[in-house]
Amino acid sequence: MTKSGKSLVVGSLAICISASLWGLDGIVLTPQLYNLNINFVVFILHALPFLLMNIFFFREYRHLATFSGRDFLFLFLVSLTGGALGTMAIVKALFLVEFKDLSVVVLLQKLQPVFAIILAAILLRERLNKSFALWAAIAIVAGYFLTFGFSLPDFNTGDKTSLAAGYSLLAAFCFGSATVLGKRLLRNLSFTSATFYRYGFTSVIMLFFVIFAGSIGEFKNVTVHNWKIILLISITVGSGAIFLYYFGLKKVPAMLASICELCFPLSAIVFDYFFHNKILSLVQWISVAVMLIAIVRINMTSRKQNPESVEVS
Repeated sequence: MTKSGKSLVVGSLAICISASLWGLDGIVLTPQLYNLNINFVVFILHALPFLLMNIFFFREYRHLATFSGRDFLFLFLVSLTGGALGTMAIVKALFLVEFKDLSVVVLLQKLQPVFAIILAAILLRERLNKSFALWAAIAIVAGYFLTFGFSLPDFNTGDKTSLAAGYSLLAAFCFGSATVLGKRLLRNLSFTSATFYRYGFTSVIMLFFVIFAGSIGEFKNVTVHNWKIILLISITVGSGAIFLYYFGLKKVPAMLASICELCFPLSAIVFDYFFHNKILSLVQWISVAVMLIAIVRINMTSRKQNPESVEVS
């Protein structure tokens, strides 16, 4: 195998592993923190990894003096949308389903590219074509059938799946916003700096959230088991998976990376089955296949129009 061939294999494997770790987090790990306040969970899942990053990347602070006002603004916006609001929304969705329909919540979050490209058209004035509009519509319709099947949504039954689906879509919108804003941010920052400061800024934002919400006292409710899960998330599916993802992204074309990222929703289905004995219905399986095909097509459309785009989520 040639050197370039090995690089593609290593890069693809790294992205597949990181995406699978995110699936493990959404299905198995984060739901085990359900006994804690959501704002506090998001705060600690950013603050602890950031503290650990300081051990290895403390030299990143030297770049602060070179940041412009726009750099600080985009760092704040990326941290607010992709770090604080997006993470709170997806954690809220996972907690709402109470270990039921977890894979549905995770799969709906993969509609992120739809929102990212729409926002890019609005904020960055990138042109949309008919192909995107078609596949985006197909992805959204598939997302509906994934959630509700052939039934109409009934919000009076007490079923929290519909509300969880709404939060999952909100998370997709927030992460999509972070992608668009991150494209501007990465003009001046390396991916290491962007990741380091995003965790730092999000930690500060969430600290204000927990203080004003009165959740700072939640530390006393954290059990030994909770701390084990928090530490595991921090060094694996948190900052560890993000750095592994970017390591792989440097070695493979963007389109190949987007295909490898589909290990995220696919692993979520597998983990949901093995850990919770939850299996999707036939209409949901068909919806998954259609939605993933649509997302691949959306990515292909986006890459052809903007081959140098970079994602941060």
